[in-house]
Amino acid sequence: MSDLLKNIDARTKLAGTNKLEILMFTLGLDNRSGRRETYGINVFKVREVMRMPEITQSPDMPNAVEGMISLRGALVPVIDLPKFVGVQCDVKPSIMIVTEYNGHTQGFLVEAVDTILRLDWSSMRVPPEMLNAQTGGLVTAVTELPDSRLVMMLDVERVLSETGNFGDDELIAKSVQPLNISNRTVFFADDSSVARKQIEKTLNAMQVKYISAINGSRAWTELKKIADYAEASHIPVKDMIQVILTDVEMPEMDGYMLTRKIKQDKRFADIPVLMHSSLSSGSNQQLGKAIGVDEYVPKFEPQKLAQILVRLLSR
Repeated sequence: MSDLLKNIDARTKLAGTNKLEILMFTLGLDNRSGRRETYGINVFKVREVMRMPEITQSPDMPNAVEGMISLRGALVPVIDLPKFVGVQCDVKPSIMIVTEYNGHTQGFLVEAVDTILRLDWSSMRVPPEMLNAQTGGLVTAVTELPDSRLVMMLDVERVLSETGNFGDDELIAKSVQPLNISNRTVFFADDSSVARKQIEKTLNAMQVKYISAINGSRAWTELKKIADYAEASHIPVKDMIQVILTDVEMPEMDGYMLTRKIKQDKRFADIPVLMHSSLSSGSNQQLGKAIGVDEYVPKFEPQKLAQILVRLLSR
C-alpha cells in the first residue's frame, strides 16, 4: 500500500491545472443497502496508509473516535469512518489512512483502499439535493468512474469538526472584534458547510458584509456578474468587494484555477485574493503564491483569518 503514496510531494505540480489525484477507499458492505460505496480523499492530505495498529481507548471520546495511537512519538486520534458515516457492516475496518489537515494529524479507519485516480476538478460535481438530504450534507462532490461507479468526496472538515479535532466556534465571538470600517464586503468560496459557517461567524463578528459561493465555478460566475455590473455602472469592482477569500479543494473549479482567472482579469487588479485552506504544507502555500495568491491563512483559525482580513480591509 505504501507504493500508492510514493512521491506525493511531486503531485503538487497539478496545482493550477484544475486537476487532482484522489485515493479511493471503501467503508464496507452496508447491511441496509447491500452496497459497498466508494469514497475518495485528496492525495495531498494523505501521509501514509497502514494496517490498523493497536488503538488505546480513553474515556469521554467523541462518537466515532475509536481512541488514539502513538505514531513515531506523536499521539494521533483515530476516527472510525464507517461508524461516523453510518455504514452498518459486520466486518470491522482494518486499514488506517493517516491524514494531515491544518497541521493536525489523524487516522481514518476504512475497510480497504483501492487506487489513486487522477482526474479533473471539472468532473467533480456538486451532489444533488436528494443525496445531500440523505447524507446530511456530508458529501461535497461526486464523480463517475468509467465502470459507472460513483466516487464520493466526504466533507472531512465536518468529520473533524464533529469529532472534536478543530477548536470551538464560540471562541470567535470572544476573540474577534468589529472592524469599525463601513462599506466593506468579502466574497468567499468554499464547498464545506462547516468552513462556510465558520467564515460567516468570523465576518459577522467583524461586522463585515459578505457574498458566498459553494465552489470555484459558481464563484467565478458570480464574480463576473459583479464585474460586469460595476463596468456598466462606471465604478471600479473594488468599490463592491474588497477581498476575495477562496478554499483550494472545490468541485468543478478549484481555488488555484479560480485565483488564476481572477488575476488574469484586469477588473480585479486591486482586489487581494486570500487563500483559506486546510492544505497546510509549505509547498501548497508556495504554489498559491506562484499563481498570484496575495495571502494564505489556514482553516479553522478564525483569529488569524480576522487579523489578515483587518489588514486587507483597512488598506
